[in-house]
Amino acid sequence: MISFLHDNLSYFLSGISVGGQYALIAIGYTMVYGILRLINFAHGDVFMCAGLMMIYLSASLPFYISIPITLILTVLLGFLIERIAYRPLRQAPRMSVMISAIGVSYLLQNAALYFTGGLAKVYPSIPILSNTISIWDSPTRAVTVITPFLTVILVIVLNLLIKHTKIGMAMRAVSKDYETSQLMGIKINNVISYTFVIGSLLAAVGSILYFSNYSSVVPTSGSMPGLKAFVAAVFGGIGSIPGAVIGAFIIGICENIIRGGASIFGIAGTGWTTFSDAFTFALLIVILVVKPTGLFGEKSVDKV
Repeated sequence: MISFLHDNLSYFLSGISVGGQYALIAIGYTMVYGILRLINFAHGDVFMCAGLMMIYLSASLPFYISIPITLILTVLLGFLIERIAYRPLRQAPRMSVMISAIGVSYLLQNAALYFTGGLAKVYPSIPILSNTISIWDSPTRAVTVITPFLTVILVIVLNLLIKHTKIGMAMRAVSKDYETSQLMGIKINNVISYTFVIGSLLAAVGSILYFSNYSSVVPTSGSMPGLKAFVAAVFGGIGSIPGAVIGAFIIGICENIIRGGASIFGIAGTGWTTFSDAFTFALLIVILVVKPTGLFGEKSVDKV
């Protein structure tokens, strides 16, 4: 058993790291859905835009300046998306808001295509994160080890914010009953804006960690991580932050185990990596069939 763990440690470490990065994106999906009952399809593209911002800013500014500016600009982008694309449709049918979200997603992708010319942009090597370290004779990047710890810390801080601050209590109230919260005097628009700000901030942090491992960014770089993060949110129970985090870690670990299938299970073949993405969506189908509300989702009760 010890020999097995030693030989395949790199796959397990990568899985935990990728799971943490998916978790930071998934929290944005689950928070927005918990309050607005909206799947923010543009969230993965906000993640991609954060990667491009970091590339352009780091080309002319030192990292200790470019990283905070990237976080601030990503938060501003998320705020503007909510203000311009979603707030005017607050009383519109849900389908209209969903179409608007898809439109914003394509707008961000095409804007990125215009600014980059469709060429892959190389992500900068960030000191500390990009350093190579050795764990149990297994070489890996420092970001692989930093990601799960940073993810857990951010989730703890987020839970403290939600449970022990005024805006956090307002978020919980709006998530529980939108109409009643409005009647009780809670400023719904402010709560929703804060939700988008927090989700965008976490997506920006996830972007820095993710692209430190995958060193190039293209206009569609946010699509697959965004979809997998959405699957993680549904898998864990959309609307549940702990569920989204646990779902993301499970998906990240399983995905990397499949990629190392030939080595881990001793089964010959080089096509295992092809099925790593398919597994994520197959898992979504299974969990929706067995437990439609996800692992930690609350069963909704319709009152008559």
